[in-house]
Amino acid sequence: MAAKGAKPPPPGRGAQRNLSVRLRTATGRSAASQRWLERQLNDPYVAAARAQGWRSRAAFKLIELDDRYHLIRKGARVLDLGAAPGGWSQVAVQRGAGQVLGLDLLPIEPVPGATFLVGDFHDADMPARLQALLGGADAAAGADLVLSDMAPNTTGHAATDHLRIMALAELALDFACKVLVPGGAFVAKVFQGGAERQLLEPLKLRFTAVRHAKPDASRKDSSELYVVANGFRGVTPL
Repeated sequence: MAAKGAKPPPPGRGAQRNLSVRLRTATGRSAASQRWLERQLNDPYVAAARAQGWRSRAAFKLIELDDRYHLIRKGARVLDLGAAPGGWSQVAVQRGAGQVLGLDLLPIEPVPGATFLVGDFHDADMPARLQALLGGADAAAGADLVLSDMAPNTTGHAATDHLRIMALAELALDFACKVLVPGGAFVAKVFQGGAERQLLEPLKLRFTAVRHAKPDASRKDSSELYVVANGFRGVTPL
């Protein structure tokens, strides 16, 4: 389990002095792989995640979002879509969620306090399956918070990748609206590029507060953003 209350080193301070690791050889690696490995070695969030026991640097993104928007309430029922490798579920458990369900196409190593399922949220029976796990015999039960850090495999073509992640975010929103309880919250990854504005209209219809946020843990050269929606109004036609 990750260290309680731990946070990453502030980027741009002492951590920057360590940004000097260079791989001596690129034998057998493409130039892109070489750059990715060097970036990982020199990333203070990667180092902090490893030192503090988080599954990935992405844990710090949710920590920042929760600090800012108070998403994870004590005893909350949290659903983590695309949960692998489990960093966001770790954060939800540590911050006092009462129940954490993670769903992914890939198996995930166990996290104490979380339950992981292998499956596709596109499956027609998945909302009912998850609601049954969340509430058991309580037909009114559902999730208090739905998280989606999902992203499709990138093609390298910015416009195509942007449209693909926006389509995934829209599907995650549709799914969230089937399982959230009134007053619940939704967080999803998007990319900057214009089309993310198309997601705002259905979000504003279904939630009382909608914001864009870019955590410090998001790489500065990335177009990654998160939409954070609070106060689910309940299921209503768009």
